[in-house]
Amino acid sequence: MIIAMVSIITGVLIYLLRPPNERQAIGPMAEQVQLLVGIARAAPALVPIQQKPAEGEVETEVTSWLRETLKARGVPRDVLVSRNLRDLPMLSIPLDQGWLVTQLTDLPPPGGVFNIVLMWLALIALGAIAIALFFAHRMVKPLVLLERAIESVGPDALLPELAIKGPAEVRVAAKALNSLSSRLKEAMESRMRLVAAAGHDLRTPITRMRLRAEFVEDDDDRAMWLKDIDELARIADSAILLVREEAGKSAPESLRLDTLISELADELRALSYDVTLTGTAEAIVRANRTSLNRAFRNLIINAATHGKRARIAVESTPSEARVVIEDDGPGIPQDLLGQVFEPFFRAHPARTKNIDGAGLGLTIAYEIVQRTGGTITIENGPLSGLLQIVKLPVYQKR
Repeated sequence: MIIAMVSIITGVLIYLLRPPNERQAIGPMAEQVQLLVGIARAAPALVPIQQKPAEGEVETEVTSWLRETLKARGVPRDVLVSRNLRDLPMLSIPLDQGWLVTQLTDLPPPGGVFNIVLMWLALIALGAIAIALFFAHRMVKPLVLLERAIESVGPDALLPELAIKGPAEVRVAAKALNSLSSRLKEAMESRMRLVAAAGHDLRTPITRMRLRAEFVEDDDDRAMWLKDIDELARIADSAILLVREEAGKSAPESLRLDTLISELADELRALSYDVTLTGTAEAIVRANRTSLNRAFRNLIINAATHGKRARIAVESTPSEARVVIEDDGPGIPQDLLGQVFEPFFRAHPARTKNIDGAGLGLTIAYEIVQRTGGTITIENGPLSGLLQIVKLPVYQKR
């Protein structure tokens, strides 16, 4: 838009002012030739004489016009108009003693006004582009800051604190993002405290209910009461454990993932779970051993209970370790797969009502793996059952 307006204004000015062209400059040039010839005749010592005309490319058309004009004025002379290596117009006048060479001031530059206008517009365009890029860069900086802040969101879903420096726009954006991060952190901590307090406070009434249930005379009723109370206790304990996992800041350590999975499989087999280790590959990851063990325990038990049996394979690449857990269960309806990591989710409530668990095992495993820098995906197997795939970054020694 700026370049277009400047072009229109320049065109209007050229049309109104009508700068002289080369033909209009011939008259003053002819007068200059006559004046110099007169000076050379009256005072030869004042005029520098050369043995040859000025070097450079001869302006054929201008030379022809100037010779015709001199001839029409009755002073014919074979003058030459040329341009030297610096593109300066030079006038060479033949005299009896040699050549009188002088620089011309009335001749327009090569190409006339059109080239000057193009150079002027090119200069305006470059200046406008430079200014536009400068201000665009300043305007985009807050967006770049926002993009980087979002990309650096940690596994705890919190934004890192940003340095408040740079242009005013960047400082304002950084301050707003820091304020947002602070409010999010306070809200999450408040939620965690609420869940932990609720789980803790439930223990007292649950204990009282268990004591009272012991005095129920009917054996079947007492057994049902105790079973429901035990389930409430598991839900309260799982909620407290989930809060601890989300708030946990345990230092990671280097550990052999294949060894951890192998030991865990042996332990669960000793507890009568149908667990088979189908393949292992050496893989070293960085994680908290207790937390990662708890995550895989939850996933394997989930496969062994809801899917009847668990088959585990540990795979490794130079950058990634994969743990694939297969089962022979009924799978999960496709439209419910996106909800598997939600707290208290049960795909088949009627089928799982007799299976112990609070419905937080996958949620806890998801939180642990995410905090370790990995991912969990759950999908239905090609024929039946469920596939639980855990990917963790391989620890690279430096």
